[in-house]
Amino acid sequence: MKKIAAMIMLALLAWAGPGGAQEIKIGLMCPLTGDWAQEGRDMQRFLEMQVEDLNAAGGIKGIPVRLIVADDGGNPRSANLAAQRLVESQVAAVVGTYGSAVTEASQGIYDEAKVVQIANGSTAIRLTEKHFTGFFRTCTRDDFQGRAVARAVTRLGFRKVALVHDNSSYAKGLAVEVEPLLQAAGVEIVYYDALTPGERDYSTIITKMKTLSPEAVVFTGYYPEAGMILRQMQEMGWKVPIIGGDATNNLTIVEIAGREAAAGYYFISPPGPQDLSGEEAKAFMAEYEAKYGQMPGSIFAVLAGDAFKALVKAITEAGSDYEAISSYLHNDLKNFDGFTGPIAFDAKGDRVGDLFRLYRIDGEGKFVLQP
Repeated sequence: MKKIAAMIMLALLAWAGPGGAQEIKIGLMCPLTGDWAQEGRDMQRFLEMQVEDLNAAGGIKGIPVRLIVADDGGNPRSANLAAQRLVESQVAAVVGTYGSAVTEASQGIYDEAKVVQIANGSTAIRLTEKHFTGFFRTCTRDDFQGRAVARAVTRLGFRKVALVHDNSSYAKGLAVEVEPLLQAAGVEIVYYDALTPGERDYSTIITKMKTLSPEAVVFTGYYPEAGMILRQMQEMGWKVPIIGGDATNNLTIVEIAGREAAAGYYFISPPGPQDLSGEEAKAFMAEYEAKYGQMPGSIFAVLAGDAFKALVKAITEAGSDYEAISSYLHNDLKNFDGFTGPIAFDAKGDRVGDLFRLYRIDGEGKFVLQP
């Protein structure tokens, strides 16, 4: 009887997996409410599909994965609570979030709890200057993006621009990076100021810019405000090109601005969901579109998917504890095949490589990759 009992116990331990775990929990922190809710919904859908596919294929070494989702509301205060909830849920690691200030509010909580975090839409340089060994990101930081914006301005031939941000960590940080690069390229900045996000009327700022006759407007904020500016510029009869960063890469910008006002808008971004080149990425995008009737609204859901893929690889190869995951991501993940291209992280946790491309919104409201 003792021998049979021992055999049963061994079988149960084997089924439970390493350390006796019956499942591996991975957290997703994202904005399911607030101005950026569309980004959060796409992120959740994307990862839920990945988890479903992964578990159908046997999970991680036979252990199923469970996704725990926490709404951060796109707000630093809410992010604090969301991070605590995920830590209390005993997740092995966390994907997210969108927005540098929101991510920053959660970093210390995850670091203290020894939970690996991979952000997907947080580009502020300082996030990886804090020496948190468990913090990574699949998006590219502001200094790389600043160079891409400056290249786009000079490529399009603009020599006189207005530069506008919204005082958020992301937008202000990107503007700070862009300003000296434009000046070094001989581009005159005739207006440089911030707007207040969430307002419904930007006519005063638009009027000030218009009187200075810039050839283009460089806006470093998010898509809700970019859409409002485009719409109000059209209403005021002022049509000059606007160039934005990757936080304006969201189809909702066309809904806010209207198709006519949005036409001609430029932005830089990693390749959009419709422009991913890898066979696995194309197949997954087709699966996503078949399930939800549309592609993700921006690239940030895909970058969340890249983070999830990297975590699954690390846990598969090294185990699910903090030191194992962080060490593997820092030292062993090299040219890993992500949805958006090869993934590797440097010593700070920043993604290696330049992902940025130039896009233009056409008359039908589609995002068109520029040659």
